[in-house]
Amino acid sequence: MTPQEVSPGLVVQRFVPPLRLSDFKLIAFDMDSTLISIECVDEIADAVGRKAEVAAITEAAMRGEITDFKDSLRRRVALLKGVTVADMERVYTERLRINPGAAELIKACQAAGLKVLLVSGGFTYFADRVKARLNIDFARSNILELESGPNCGMLTGRLVDQCWGDICDGAEKRRTLLEVASLLGIAPEQCIAMGDGANDLPMMGAAGLSVAYHAKPKVREQAMVAINEGGLDRLLEVLL
Repeated sequence: MTPQEVSPGLVVQRFVPPLRLSDFKLIAFDMDSTLISIECVDEIADAVGRKAEVAAITEAAMRGEITDFKDSLRRRVALLKGVTVADMERVYTERLRINPGAAELIKACQAAGLKVLLVSGGFTYFADRVKARLNIDFARSNILELESGPNCGMLTGRLVDQCWGDICDGAEKRRTLLEVASLLGIAPEQCIAMGDGANDLPMMGAAGLSVAYHAKPKVREQAMVAINEGGLDRLLEVLL
């Protein structure tokens, strides 16, 4: 089906809108550049003068030019060695902003009976706070390791393994979406997945409705809904 611009900056393909929001039971969001306005790893790197270097790796990974997300994340996190918790706190308070329409979309979804999942290749330091601010039901992300001893409160440049695995990459995002859905008795076709980068494509491909938000070209091409202008709540224009 040829992509159709149903209104300025809102493109749909492979279905005829509107769909009913109440037909879905779970919505999963990427965090960085989807729910929030920044790529946290890039902004943290700014504290040690390495933003340009880290941002170049981030951009290549999100465009799909670097296909090993785990390797790209480890390379970026290694460059964060020496960043302090105070530096991260400044990123959160001074730079992190919730994207327009996020709160409105989440409230509408929950009012229609959907559960909300945040699944991120970013970090728990930010994801857990965003989860609380937006009243999100579930979250999964990566943990930055902190030094102990004299350098307590500084990043080591490594990630902490968790009970479910080492890094939340595209494959883990997909697995988490399907795991949460299964535990809640929700079929994959009753899920919505929303993201902006190449590592969101696996979970978007597993969901019944895939949504690209101000996304990279590769992601826009594969998504059923592409929000290219305006806020996240523009999804409600194709969901009754």
